[in-house]
Amino acid sequence: MDLRRGQAGMTIPGILAIMIMVGFFIMCAVRMAPPYFEYLSVRDIIQRIALNPEIENEAPSEIRRRIETIFNTNQIYALEARNVEIFHRSGKLYIDSSYEVRVPIMWRIDAVLNFNDLMYEAGNPEPLLTKPAKLQ
Repeated sequence: MDLRRGQAGMTIPGILAIMIMVGFFIMCAVRMAPPYFEYLSVRDIIQRIALNPEIENEAPSEIRRRIETIFNTNQIYALEARNVEIFHRSGKLYIDSSYEVRVPIMWRIDAVLNFNDLMYEAGNPEPLLTKPAKLQ
């Protein structure tokens, strides 16, 4: 009886290939985690500002200044306050802070994280999935 042939497992090159693939995905996750956590902070900040009842009477420049102060305090670097759109349509205030981040993975490979669900209407805690009708 030759038991060696029946008990053959993975070879070293096979194990190495699997380890390289797993390592690549771990590296991608490690590089994409900080922008994602920053997005969670931006979402929370914009949501809190949109729920503040005082902002409906403020000018967009005052709201932007408030956003800039909070971004500086929370060390938000992926999005600048001047890139946040604040506008009035049909008597309602909208804050659009959608943005994207490009993260270098390795060599010429980049990951693009698109955070386009950051459009809020003042007083509404849920983000808008589409832009208001007059903007389209």
